[in-house]
Amino acid sequence: MTTSMREALLDPTGAAEGANDSTLSPRPVTLKGLTVGLLDNTKPNSTLLLDEIAADLKRDYGIGEIKHYVKDYFGTPVKDELFRQIVSEVDIVITAVGDCGSCSAATVADGILFERAGIPTVSITSDSFAMSGQAMADVQGFPGFQFVMVQHPVASLDVEHIRGRADQAVPDALRILGVTEIV
Repeated sequence: MTTSMREALLDPTGAAEGANDSTLSPRPVTLKGLTVGLLDNTKPNSTLLLDEIAADLKRDYGIGEIKHYVKDYFGTPVKDELFRQIVSEVDIVITAVGDCGSCSAATVADGILFERAGIPTVSITSDSFAMSGQAMADVQGFPGFQFVMVQHPVASLDVEHIRGRADQAVPDALRILGVTEIV
């Protein structure tokens, strides 16, 4: 293969339609009283990581209600029915966790879907799969979509180490959301 040859990356989600909108949804500035949706992709430790992050946001940033959702499969984007339910019930979405290639890509694809629906979203992957997440952002027509990358691995960690990953994720999540106000 020569350097002038290029490979095409196909959208494995089948959601290429409308893929040219790369506008972020309006950012909240504060999280006080907002309803936060936690979208668990069923990967090991996703629930624990999301719960730890939400606990920090509740304690330090005054988030209101927390709603938990679970995808049926980590490797594909959220299904339409669950997507519509989440969009109708929350102000912000945090989705995790990408610690493999397909789940990282799907986590980023989910984040882009929610952003395009007007819901500020934080997608969390591990740093080892940053390329998968970025490739999905590129193929979705949203190359500037930012996501949180925590140190790999996530799935095999104990509670104490997941707590550390949550501590690592919160500052980047706040930056991505544009939040500056501490309660």
